[in-house]
Amino acid sequence: MAKAKSNGFFCKECGHESAKWSGQCPACKAWNTMVEGPPGPGPVGAPAFAGAPSRPVSLGEIGYERHEYIPTGFGELDRVLGCGIVNGSLVLVGGDPGIGKSTILLQVARNIAAGGKKVLYVSGEESLQQVKLRAARIGPVTGELYFYCETNLGRVASAMEEMLPDMVVIDSIQTMYCDFVDSGAGSVSQVREATATLLKLSKGLGIAIFIIGHVTKEGVVAGPRMLEHMVDTVLYFEGDRHASYRILRGVKNRFGSTNEIGVFQMEENGLAEVKNPSEFMLSERPRDTSGGVVTCSLEGTRPILLEVQALVSRTSFGMPRRTAAGVDYNRVNLLLAVLEKRCRYDFSGVDAYVSIAGGVRANEPALDLAICLALVSSYKDKPFPAGTVVFGEVGLSGEIRAVSGARQRIAEAERLGFATCILPKSCLKDVKAGIALVGVESIKEAVAGI
Repeated sequence: MAKAKSNGFFCKECGHESAKWSGQCPACKAWNTMVEGPPGPGPVGAPAFAGAPSRPVSLGEIGYERHEYIPTGFGELDRVLGCGIVNGSLVLVGGDPGIGKSTILLQVARNIAAGGKKVLYVSGEESLQQVKLRAARIGPVTGELYFYCETNLGRVASAMEEMLPDMVVIDSIQTMYCDFVDSGAGSVSQVREATATLLKLSKGLGIAIFIIGHVTKEGVVAGPRMLEHMVDTVLYFEGDRHASYRILRGVKNRFGSTNEIGVFQMEENGLAEVKNPSEFMLSERPRDTSGGVVTCSLEGTRPILLEVQALVSRTSFGMPRRTAAGVDYNRVNLLLAVLEKRCRYDFSGVDAYVSIAGGVRANEPALDLAICLALVSSYKDKPFPAGTVVFGEVGLSGEIRAVSGARQRIAEAERLGFATCILPKSCLKDVKAGIALVGVESIKEAVAGI
């Protein structure tokens, strides 16, 4: 009897697909994680979209209807999604365990049900009693919000076709399994087939489906990489689960920008949106302390003021130590080399630690100038002038390059009461502000004021 053809080999850690087995995954470099995919029922075709034409058509023959956005009740989440929830969309929400993925989707389901929509919440990880306890913590539930504890995707699909809800939450995709796939729930094959089935239901029935995905130790959604390509929107929750704030970042969005972020704060009754993140991030900023510089990061259309902190101290070992938290480690080493070469600072015998206060991650080049000034401030042990915000990109020659969104950054600094802004001189063109603007052309000119 002929042997059934395999679907290839997959990495259990990152989901990388390969035609042959290897001891080490070529993508994540993990050892002994490549497993053989079981033979499937056949090639998975494209989803059968409702109303799809059976022949090639011209652009003029295609009917177009504007997307109807359903507000979630969270302005921060609507900003990341584009304007709200789109009917027939498939949204993947990932994040570390305990960061608030299930909590915020349960709150969204409650808000939409209270607005007259029908919502189905499918729980594959918790019993109905556990879901009720969590629902009681976030507040009273009104409207047509139904809960279903099931892991068989065939039964879930039957319930969706019978109820025809406006929104469905799958918690989580790793707990769902399809009968026709000969592998356990959470395997690469099961996750792929379950997502493909949900995609067909979403497009065919016009239901907005949110699926929660587990993440690997590298912080990416577990399962094949093609999982992110199949869905319409990919959202990631960032932040320390032991801290009070959470950042929701859009990685992929077919209905809006991928540069927007939403800021939330964990409270006793669930997640609450932070409408003024700049003031929230700077609320505990110390005064008259060296090594602290306020900068402005532009996330999509939203400027956010952050504090860059640096600590420079004499090393006790032969090789100086470099540590970066919230910023790119290699970028910090590059800026240290620029300061040593262009400004004659001796960083070869000191340890340098750079961090963004609050645990926020930002890799924007506009933070370069703030990192350099924070390092020099700590090196000289002189506090940076209070009431000053800094942004600009630093080149290898020590020049200060222009960055985008200068007007928005200056306006945000002015709104929070800052008196001075140090920025690239090339950004001063056509910029008017009620605060003092100091344009600099080189890093040597910028550090002269410390």
